[in-house]
Amino acid sequence: MAEVNVGVERIYRHRLLIRITHWVNVVALCVMLMSGLQIFNAHPRLYWGQYGANADPALMELGAMEGPDGSPVGITRVGRRDLRTTGFLGVSREHGQLTPRGFPAWITLPSYQDLATGRRWHFFFAWLLVLNGLVYWIHTIASRHLARDLAPRPAELTPRHLVQDIWDHIRLRHPTGEAAKPYNTLQKLTYLAVIAILLPLMLLTGLTLSPGMDAGFPFLLDLFGGRQSARTLHFVSASLIVLFVAVHLLEVLIAGAWNEIRSMVTGWYVVRRGRTP
Repeated sequence: MAEVNVGVERIYRHRLLIRITHWVNVVALCVMLMSGLQIFNAHPRLYWGQYGANADPALMELGAMEGPDGSPVGITRVGRRDLRTTGFLGVSREHGQLTPRGFPAWITLPSYQDLATGRRWHFFFAWLLVLNGLVYWIHTIASRHLARDLAPRPAELTPRHLVQDIWDHIRLRHPTGEAAKPYNTLQKLTYLAVIAILLPLMLLTGLTLSPGMDAGFPFLLDLFGGRQSARTLHFVSASLIVLFVAVHLLEVLIAGAWNEIRSMVTGWYVVRRGRTP
């Protein structure tokens, strides 16, 4: 068997402004998620179209019903299908007893039910996210980070390359050596989808939920098919961003948590390269 000599190379992967905007995004998105679930709990139902009230059929809802023993049972209804989700959705444990509530207290901000406070937290950090995003986009375009690091090359978009990249991720195989220095194709496409599609969609649908914004920009209601449709799209886009974060954290753990987190704090990323004599 041939011996493999493994060396280590340090590369400067993330510039300072990229690192700052990344961590601001982390804080803003966490607060927005938790405060957004507090807002959702005020009426834990999603509709499609212009109207949405208790008597209207919902696409999805979190509710509670009385069980055979008299205790509340959490129900998540998607379309006509009911799922029992006691302990998390619909009914969660608070102060030692089961309590009807859409999302549990430990995941909402504030933990107690307070719509007004949740809205204040949500709106403040929403604007922080917008300003941070503008700084990121200006820097990304001006520094050519978008063209140099995020835009996939034509060869990376061929079906054969995409299938191979997906298959490598399924097998938890990550590039090493020179191939580990740039973002891989799935990283590029996912990052672009989040920053160019999901985040703008979440922002625009959130603005559509504001009567003041609708008065100034009435085309938003037409664009998304009504306030209730916008609310549903807002929830879906936020959920997809949460899914992205979960997968992103999983990939960080698989690729080497210390190396990945250190690179986003200091900018320096360690690449292990092999040489076979």
